[in-house]
Amino acid sequence: MLFWRKGPQSAPRGRGGSILVIKLGAIGDFIQALAAARIIRAHHIGARITLLTTEPFKAFAEKCPYFDVVDADGRPREATAVAALIARIRAAKHDFVYDLQTSGRTSNYFHALKPRPPLWSGVAPGCSHPHANPKREEMHTLDRLAEQLEMAGVPRQEIYADGAAPMPDLGWVRRALGDPPRLQPGYFGIKGPYVLLIPGASPHRPEKRWPAKSYAEMAQKIAARGVTPVVIGALAEKDVGAAVAAAEPRAKNLVTRTDLFQVAALAERAQFAVGNDTGPMHMAAAAGQRCLVLFSANSDPERVQPRSRRGVAVLTAANLEDLPVRDVEQAMRNMGAFGWPVPA
Repeated sequence: MLFWRKGPQSAPRGRGGSILVIKLGAIGDFIQALAAARIIRAHHIGARITLLTTEPFKAFAEKCPYFDVVDADGRPREATAVAALIARIRAAKHDFVYDLQTSGRTSNYFHALKPRPPLWSGVAPGCSHPHANPKREEMHTLDRLAEQLEMAGVPRQEIYADGAAPMPDLGWVRRALGDPPRLQPGYFGIKGPYVLLIPGASPHRPEKRWPAKSYAEMAQKIAARGVTPVVIGALAEKDVGAAVAAAEPRAKNLVTRTDLFQVAALAERAQFAVGNDTGPMHMAAAAGQRCLVLFSANSDPERVQPRSRRGVAVLTAANLEDLPVRDVEQAMRNMGAFGWPVPA
């Protein structure tokens, strides 16, 4: 990996101060950005750290130990609301801003703060700490975030503690909420070992979806091993959940029934997770679960696949409709999906 020049000043370290972290979405990107947020929290000891995000992540971020304040109005539409956001950022007088979204929108926020913008890590032309690698878009998201932090002046040894880019860790979720009943499998009527089926994908990317009939057949094979198939997803996965439930009565269809906290907790206690290239698969990996991710030729696993401390495997097909269930079952078996004790 190539590392380019750092900004002219290191990110201020020490007790106190005000830091702004910007990450607006989507879910997979948001979860991966938590790896960088953890490093920022550790680097800025005692600082007041504000997260600028969007409403879907507000409740989750407010429980996250990396942030002190959460502003969920990070993507305003009306001109007056944009002006109000810029006024809030200016009035906060942040000592440093980490733009982890690095979009045209967030670069515009930097320019709107001129003539005296705060120290800023991102890609906005003229910012104090640019991520100046011209190949940044070819990098895996976690590698890109780690390199951005280094260019912002966070010492390399703080970032690459184990020699690799840090991964997100959702181990804080159950601790932060006190592990209430709603985070436990029994809340959903799940008894014994279970495997998560995660069939989602961006609504505008149907090529990223393994067919509903394939998930239904996979659910039957999982249930035949004495393991409960559990389907999670949003409203767009309603048909998949119904197909699985119709084909396999022993399955649990939790489509539209879980929030982000519950997804993380269910993933942590599962035997395994298998699914498409979608945000909740990043949550499963960040919860420490072993994962099998199904990719079509329209995505590049080298840049976007989840990473987990317990391992992630990728299965690819030019067209996911042509990916046989037997291949998925074999890949799961190779990873030991049906031979582990249930996590405590």
